[in-house]
Order: sequence, then C-alpha cells, then structure tokens
Amino acid sequence: MKKIIYVIPGVALCCGMGFLAILLAAYVPVGAVTLAIILGLIVGNSLRINDQFKAGINYSEKYLLSIAIALLGVQLNFSILSELGYATILMIVFTMGVTIFSSLIFAKWFGFDKRCALLLGLGNGICGSSAVAATKDIVGANEEQVGLSIAIVNFLGTLGIFLLPFISHYLLNLSELNAGVLIGNTLQAVGQVLAAGFSVSQATGEAATIVKMVRILLLAPVILILIFMFSRVNMKTNEDLKVAYRIPLFVVGFFGFSVIQTFGLLKQEQVELVSTMSHYALIVAMSGIGLKIAFDGIIKNGKKTLLIASVIFGFQIIMSSSLILIFFK
Repeated sequence: MKKIIYVIPGVALCCGMGFLAILLAAYVPVGAVTLAIILGLIVGNSLRINDQFKAGINYSEKYLLSIAIALLGVQLNFSILSELGYATILMIVFTMGVTIFSSLIFAKWFGFDKRCALLLGLGNGICGSSAVAATKDIVGANEEQVGLSIAIVNFLGTLGIFLLPFISHYLLNLSELNAGVLIGNTLQAVGQVLAAGFSVSQATGEAATIVKMVRILLLAPVILILIFMFSRVNMKTNEDLKVAYRIPLFVVGFFGFSVIQTFGLLKQEQVELVSTMSHYALIVAMSGIGLKIAFDGIIKNGKKTLLIASVIFGFQIIMSSSLILIFFK
C-alpha cells in the first residue's frame, strides 16, 4: 500500500501530461505519443521536479510502458498473412531486415551511436514509436536516445504522409495496388499509412493497411531475435546465461494477446478496449520518458540523429520503390 501511495504523485503528473497531449493532438498534425514526449521535455527542463514525483515517473516509464507493449499484441492478427502473396510478404520481410541492418552500417559510416541508430532502424523498419518502445530496454538505449528516436521517426513519418503519395502516384506512376504496397512498406505509424494511402484512393488505402499490418506482425519475431543477440553479447557467467534466456513478461503478454486475437477469442468491442488501453498507457509512459530527457543532450545529438534517420528513411523508400518496379510492375 505504501508503495502505491509513493508512486501516485509521479504517475498523476504523467497522466496529466498524457491527457493534455491527447487534447492537443486533435489540433496539431502531431500524434499524442510524440506530444507527450515534447510536453515531458518542456516540463522536465523548465521546472525542478520534486523528489516525491520521481518514483512515479520511473514507474510510468518502466511498468506502464511494459503494459502498453503487452496489450499492443491484441492488434496483431496473424491470419492477415493469407491476404498477401508470398512474393509481397518476402519483399516486406527483406526490406524490413535490410532497413534495420543498414542503420548499423550508416552508424559506422557517420560515427554515430549504434544503439540509437538501431532504434531508428527499428522505428523506420517496423512500426514507429511502438517498435522503439518495445525494444529500447533490449538494446540498452537510454531515455535521451528513446525520446530522440521516437520524435524524429514520427517527424519523418509525418512528412512521408505527403511525400509518399506524390512519389508513388505521380513520380513513379504506380498502380493503385503497388502504390499501397509502397506506402504500407515505408511509412512508420498506422495512422500515417492510413492518411497517405486513402489520400490516393480506397484501393491504395486498403492495400497499404494490409502491408502495414504485416510489418507490425514482424515486431514479435524481431523482439525475440534481439533478445537472443543482445543477451549473447552481454553474458559473461553461467548466471548471465540463465538471465539471457529469460523472456521479458511484456514479450509473453505481447505474444499471448496476438494469439488471442488470431483465434478470435475476444469480441471486437473487447479488442478495441484493450487497444485503447494500450494506446493511453503508451502516451503516459512517453510523458515519463520525456521528463527524464535533458535538453542539452538533444541539442548536442539532435542534428546528427535527424541526419541518420533521414538517410535510413530515404534508403528504405528507394529500396522499396526499386523492388516494386523490378518485380511487381
């Protein structure tokens, strides 16, 4: 009971900023998740946060984020794979893998932090904020890297809402179906894919949505691969070996809800409720992350992070466009 009372002030602060972010998102072309980080940044760097809030802020950043990721699994239905051909699925998997791997190569070329670059690759390659949030602890990224990655990935995705329809429909003159494949295979967040896809046509929007859902499905196996890779790198003793193969509870929850959704064990209203809970928990957690980020770190690393993220995003667009023109034209 004492522990609950101890975290209430900080959780309440994060909830308040999360609620404000949701309200503001209705009036500005920026998602509530990104706004929550921005509000946290402003409050955390302009006011001295009293010690009584810190436990709740840490709780929001750690535990509410884990809950959000676990509940996120309810949005994943593996049966959607049957709606795409093998060639399209292979292209999606290939571009995602190359995008993530290329982030490490670009980091080496530009002398950039590999963990932050990997977050950018995961955010661009899979599903934006959710991918960054789900993998941040696995790759060992700090709050500054997480906040920067989420903010910049969402910024580029917002630009992509206007850029991708122009590239697919006017510049490359792709068919409605292939335009949807390009949009769904490159934009970071589901909302961005919907906005860009349906701005071209109904058929393009539907194709883009299906492709995007497949990319989101890939988050699950990517998490497991990262757990294996980073645990193998970091383990030094037999005890480390045991810890290495302990799958985090949020991953178990993520898979569990995915299976529940795939087998249709929840009604649509229940799925929507759990999905909404995940979204709100993620917003509150992002407020906590924002509160722990120092402005001086962003000023120091922001420009380079934006450069790396832009290169990764541009490479992803060029690669997807080339594959579509070669194999699907």
